[in-house]
Amino acid sequence: MLGGLAIGQTRITGLLEGEDVLATAAAMQALGASVERQDDGAWLVQGVGVGGLAEPADVLNMGNAGTGARLLMGLIASHPITAFFTGDGSLRRRPMARVTTPLALCGAQFFAREGGRLPLAVVGAKAAVAIDYRLPVASAQVKSAILLAGLNSAGTTRVTEPEATRDHTERMLRHFGASVVRTELDGVGVIELQGEAVLRGADVLVPADPSSAAFPMAAALLVPGSDVTLTDLCLNPGRIGLIQTLREMGADLAVENAREENGEPIGDVRVRYTKLHGVTVPADRAPSMIDEYPVLAAIAATASGKTHMPGIGELRVKESDRLAAMATGLGQCGVDVDANADSLTVHGADHVIGNGRSGQAIKTDLDHRIAMAFAVLGLTARDGVKVDDAAPIATSFPDFVPLMRSLGADIRIGVAADA
Repeated sequence: MLGGLAIGQTRITGLLEGEDVLATAAAMQALGASVERQDDGAWLVQGVGVGGLAEPADVLNMGNAGTGARLLMGLIASHPITAFFTGDGSLRRRPMARVTTPLALCGAQFFAREGGRLPLAVVGAKAAVAIDYRLPVASAQVKSAILLAGLNSAGTTRVTEPEATRDHTERMLRHFGASVVRTELDGVGVIELQGEAVLRGADVLVPADPSSAAFPMAAALLVPGSDVTLTDLCLNPGRIGLIQTLREMGADLAVENAREENGEPIGDVRVRYTKLHGVTVPADRAPSMIDEYPVLAAIAATASGKTHMPGIGELRVKESDRLAAMATGLGQCGVDVDANADSLTVHGADHVIGNGRSGQAIKTDLDHRIAMAFAVLGLTARDGVKVDDAAPIATSFPDFVPLMRSLGADIRIGVAADA
């Protein structure tokens, strides 16, 4: 997105070529940017400059890319163009009002289905004004959408967040030349971006995604004798909540070769099999690991004692109701679980039975992280674990199955799949 708004060429290496990323790249092409994959795997983006987005000739189909859709709405909101968004069945169920409500403050108009859901039309502002907005709930997506709208707005865009959220967007904006400053007073953060910005094309090395790395990390912890090193992993302080939690659970986990790329801290993480114990995860840690709770719940199923995860109501409005999906699926696998509106408690056991020999597969509800979390649990379950649909995994981690197989996992895809 930022390369598409920059002047000149942006070269991206290390890009995760999942369906979400490809849908976002296609949308940027429809908005006038040149986006091409090179034979060596690098991606080249020729930008149109801030203010230079073109009106797309067709509907922008974002597939399952919730982050892509919400952030693109921010980009478009401050440009005088009209665009239409749709997505797959899962994305069309997700609420967009949390983004469209603040974005309307810049002068944009949004027309959506009941509940602010896709399909949705954006009519960008003809002369966008800067937004000053206090986040009612911690959300890096909302914050990022507002900041992206601020790039083509007059004045200083300001976002106040009572609870710190991941700051990848701020770091990347600075990398492309935008003026972004964060101040903090009494634990409340204020991010300010100077509008009518000029971005310059830049080289970008994308660090490995902690949310994707969580799955082989979990597998290494659960399967006796495992020793796995994950290279070039993003260690942004706003993304290491799972690592902090696993260490508290007793995980044998070490960070090696720590360094910085594009303003982001990265390093290699070595993980070895460990018998873990349950913990209470602080509620204020949720923003730093919100996407990792499904796999944490799978890990907790084999930990001694109980693992209590409060303050995770946000999981109910992800690609699926992830809190309910994990509670139901774990129950099918013989795991004792307590769930309410915004918390999940998993009572660990020495042995998880699994559902691989039963007739009812776990319902993933088009959610890639639910599918992967139960696939990992299946590696240690007595009867294996069977899920109903592995196809959604490609949205974020297209190489999940071959990677896990290369590490020794027995994952079978088909009508009679056992895991």
